Parts: sequence; structure tokens; C-alpha cells
Amino acid sequence: MTVTIRLATPADVEVLFDIRTSVVQNHLSREQLAALGITAATLADAMRHAPCCWIAQVHGAPVGFAMVDVDDGEVFALFIRPTFEGRGLGQALLDSAEACLFQTHEVIGLTTDGGATIRANGFYIHQGWTLVGAVDERDVRYEKRRALLPPVVDDPRW
Repeated sequence: MTVTIRLATPADVEVLFDIRTSVVQNHLSREQLAALGITAATLADAMRHAPCCWIAQVHGAPVGFAMVDVDDGEVFALFIRPTFEGRGLGQALLDSAEACLFQTHEVIGLTTDGGATIRANGFYIHQGWTLVGAVDERDVRYEKRRALLPPVVDDPRW
């Protein structure tokens, strides 16, 4: 399986919506997304503001994406087409998102459906995220702290 992760551009907006509306868990329609303020225009504007979205491709076909809010230090979205789940694509996309956010934030966050059957919760915990609490009756918040580098030892014996 040939996998590439590439930076998305405003020209990819329809691909993002196609992937986002293909998921089974945490599914939202275009109309529901628009009601939340997530439109083609808002996504394109975000991508023009800063590099903030990555697409996973398998043999050149887009199968997943991750998007961040650079200013707020938040992972905004991470979705994989159902037929490509469990192949490490989510981890690869999350790595790109985290690397971007940790350039300017020591602590980053994300919000997701906290339902017991939602697999994303186990995924984020497995990736080193910490559940910090409920956001509302449905959603929960996770945070992750930038790893500290070991101290530099200025000792000629090392």
C-alpha cells in the first residue's frame, strides 16, 4: 500500500467534505456541518490563513484528512474513509497535526464525541492524549503536552 501525506489546499475542499460525510461514527451531513459554520468558504479561508490540513492518499486517492486550528492549538478534524480504517493513516495524519501545533503551543487539545462506543476515544488515548473532562452532555475534551527534550549534558565523557 503506497501512502502519502500531503498538505491540503483550498482546491481540496470538496474532497474533505466527501471524506467527512463518508464516516459512520460521528457522521454529519453537509447541512449539519453548515449549521456549525463549517462550509467550503470557511475551510478554504482557514487553509489560506495557515498550513492547517493534511490529506492521506493511498495509491494517489484521498482517503483521510486531519485539520487543525493553528491559532487555538486545536485538532479540529481527523477522519478516515471507513474502508481504510485500521491501517495507520489516522496516526500518520495525527502526527502531522501535532507537529504543526507543537511548533507554537505547549499544550494542544481536541474535542470529540465521548460516547462509549466511539472508537476515537481509545485511539486518542493510545496516541498519548489525556481525557480532561466533559465539554457538554455528549462531547469530551482531550489534551496533549509537548514532550520535553532531555537536558543536554555538557560532559566530555558522553
